[in-house]
Amino acid sequence: MLTPKYPPTDHAPIPAPTASSTTPAAPVPVSNRPTIQLTPGSTLALVGGGTAVVLVVGTVLVSMLLAVAITGVSVAICAVVLRSLLNDSRKGR
Repeated sequence: MLTPKYPPTDHAPIPAPTASSTTPAAPVPVSNRPTIQLTPGSTLALVGGGTAVVLVVGTVLVSMLLAVAITGVSVAICAVVLRSLLNDSRKGR
């Protein structure tokens, strides 16, 4: 289920060498995959899209870091206030 499935490899038949001729050069395999041709406009669009993704992800991460920092500071302030209230109540003030 999780093993990759590779397409079958193409094997060209290799003729048997004869005594009177030398071995022929093996043919260069031709890929059946379509080639991607980048024009200047599409390259610019890819760079712009990548930049936008990086900026959005960076903004989200910085916002999460700020939220954690603000929460930590507010919890620390609450702890100091509660500590002073408990100390005052123990002293009987």
